[in-house]
Amino acid sequence: MTQSEFSISPEVEADLRIVRRGCDELLVESEFAKKLAQSRQTGKPLRIKLGLDPTAPDIHLGHTVVLNKMRQLQDLGHTVIFLIGDFTSMIGDPSGRNSTRPPLTREQITENAKTYYAQASQVLDPARTEIRYNSEWCDELGARGLIQLASRYTVARMMERDDFTKRFKGGVPISVHEFLYPLLQGYDSVALKSDLELGGTDQKFNLLVGRELQKEYGQSPQCILTMPLLVGLDGVEKMSKSKGNYIGISESPDSMFGKLMSISDTLMWSYFELLSFRSLDDIAALKAEIDGGRNPRDAKVMLAQEIIARFHSKAAADAALATFEARFRDGAIPDDIPEVTVAGAPIGILKLLREAGLVASGSEAQRNIEQGGVRLDGTKIEDKSLQIDGGVYVLQVGKRKFARVTVVGS
Repeated sequence: MTQSEFSISPEVEADLRIVRRGCDELLVESEFAKKLAQSRQTGKPLRIKLGLDPTAPDIHLGHTVVLNKMRQLQDLGHTVIFLIGDFTSMIGDPSGRNSTRPPLTREQITENAKTYYAQASQVLDPARTEIRYNSEWCDELGARGLIQLASRYTVARMMERDDFTKRFKGGVPISVHEFLYPLLQGYDSVALKSDLELGGTDQKFNLLVGRELQKEYGQSPQCILTMPLLVGLDGVEKMSKSKGNYIGISESPDSMFGKLMSISDTLMWSYFELLSFRSLDDIAALKAEIDGGRNPRDAKVMLAQEIIARFHSKAAADAALATFEARFRDGAIPDDIPEVTVAGAPIGILKLLREAGLVASGSEAQRNIEQGGVRLDGTKIEDKSLQIDGGVYVLQVGKRKFARVTVVGS
């Protein structure tokens, strides 16, 4: 059947609507529709691949954007392959980098990988998830196999990658081993015979390499699905632990609640679309209520409770709401307080008070702490040497000075 003769059934179209939700691109959609139709006809599930390099031990909400999509595909009956890039982590993904990144040691990777799947299982269904490590096939390649793999892709194609081009033109070094990363990520797709690979928008080049290598190896090329990068708490940069603008899924319920309540009213809708399991119709109805005059805080509470219930429990979500209301709503903290962003996490409390504009000098900050007049998220501060990590906090000096401060990395 040619593409022009292929018609999408209502069942496949319903599947596609679920897959498209919140995505940036689905390439090539017509090919994926055929894969879905064939899967329905044969009863054979598609193989859906997601690769994650364990460069840090914890997963934040930004990671769950792609994991949520994987769960939706699981619920459609397909096989999810959670690929831990223990081999490729030793190279270091150059995506979005303007400089080389130090590779991790095998020991660092092993330690980080221990917690990855346990945390991801809070989103994915473990019973329908295949866990793989790309050292399974990459270790076996050897020098001969690696040379043969490299012969299947040209330098010209590799230099089409935006970050490589910019670094080359800017005279910034590019190590030869960095060319191996997209090749090996692509080879993962060959080894796993994936039908669809997911990733963030910054992974598009790597995903396309996998598609091309599958053709070289005589396989049906995978389709690719890119998801937007979740914007962090600062409302500007993508969510990142290094930037201090993240919400970790293993954080305490109170911390998660406070951070989610701090996002802007505009950013809230992006969080709903990418993080919530509510239907798009439900979200649209809620947005209409907010546009009609309902307090946006009500919507943020719903979002915060849903996410906390997912990663902790319903009881924990209710308790976090009660704590939040007791600390902020029932207290004397006004709704409309200045919002500032301060770089340099971790940062000393004296410097933070000064840069937040709540005191004129370090000595004034010290004096207010000694007099018991400084509170952080409602808790009195007594330690003048306290270091504050990245996150969002409500700072109070005296009875009338407040600021909602987003602390980010340097």
